[in-house]
Amino acid sequence: MTSLTIETPHGPARAELHCAEEGFAVLLLGHGAGGGVAAKDLVAVARAAHAVGVHVALVEQPYRVAGRRAPAPARQLDAAWLAVAEELAERFDDLPQVFGGRSSGARVACRTASAGQAFAVLCLAFPEHPPGKPERTRQPELDAVEVPTLVVQGESDPFGRPEAGPHHEVVVIPGTHALDSDLDALTRITSEWLSRVLRPLE
Repeated sequence: MTSLTIETPHGPARAELHCAEEGFAVLLLGHGAGGGVAAKDLVAVARAAHAVGVHVALVEQPYRVAGRRAPAPARQLDAAWLAVAEELAERFDDLPQVFGGRSSGARVACRTASAGQAFAVLCLAFPEHPPGKPERTRQPELDAVEVPTLVVQGESDPFGRPEAGPHHEVVVIPGTHALDSDLDALTRITSEWLSRVLRPLE
């Protein structure tokens, strides 16, 4: 594992790199609004990706690196994410990138997929709406993604459940927003999806 500090327009971000022996793609994973890259679902998915030959970067946003818990505005999160993606593209010789993350990190991955030319998007616990407020849907962020996308959602997630669409599939597993009730299922689903989506690159 290598820890890399990357300058962004909103302060330094940190990327924890887990390099596969002969990686043919890079998975960038972002954390939730109040959590970090040690979340159980992120760690499980990172291991699953590494096992199928994908480099992994667990990305810590600048506000977390600076020790703040309250998330930065969306435009700052997106700009910082794209700066990290650009730096990692150079580091990994422009290998195809999969953008991903949990909760807030999943939203960032969706919003930046086009600008960052992501090959695919992986969303863990996409927050479809704030708890108890289904009218404040974030579905348009997901619908705007035009590359293959997987959403893994807990069946009792208070943040709701996104609808599937032409470019994204939604898989429901036991658990809540934390997605830590069935890590074996999460590992299996994400590794199978990554292998299938990235097969043309091998």
